[in-house]
Amino acid sequence: MTVHMLATLARVVAAFVLAMSIGSVLGVIIGRKPNVDAWVSPWLIIFLNLPALVVIVLCYLWIGLSEVAAITAVAINKIPMIAVMMREGTRALDPALDDMTQAFRIPPAARWRHVIVPQLAPHLASAGRAGFALIWKIVLVVEFLGRSNGVGFQIHTYFQLFDVARILAYAFGFIMIMLMVEYMVVQPWERSVSRWRRYAN
Repeated sequence: MTVHMLATLARVVAAFVLAMSIGSVLGVIIGRKPNVDAWVSPWLIIFLNLPALVVIVLCYLWIGLSEVAAITAVAINKIPMIAVMMREGTRALDPALDDMTQAFRIPPAARWRHVIVPQLAPHLASAGRAGFALIWKIVLVVEFLGRSNGVGFQIHTYFQLFDVARILAYAFGFIMIMLMVEYMVVQPWERSVSRWRRYAN
């Protein structure tokens, strides 16, 4: 069980990092560039409503039954959601603070570090929590359909054997791991990135 859970957890982390990196950058860009947003928004709507199963199957068909295809399929499913959340966060940036940075001629790097990123931190934390909660569920589907290890693969195996006890054992075992990650990693990180709001008030 440990080997398969670690395999699933590795895929979750890889897909999460990929989706958060691309989705956050894309969201900030379209949030600050209306022309880019006008072109990208229809594609975001399409991918937001495209069933995860379709994306998974197409990735397996086009890339092959590989680890790259599995992680890519999961990331593609989550990038649009993260991009939309970060876009809305970017649109909510305080224009007065932006004007202040220009008036005092603050360098771009310092502006991002001290003004923009702290305002985006709560939105980034929300996108991270929502993305992580959904990614691990999709990873199980990816493993169910086309991997040779992982929790999803084991559930598929025991489904064919009608072994309900082992299915529940793997399901509850992985849920416990996700709860540990939530309370030991995600929530402390969310409190940390949102700490500036307490000082601002």
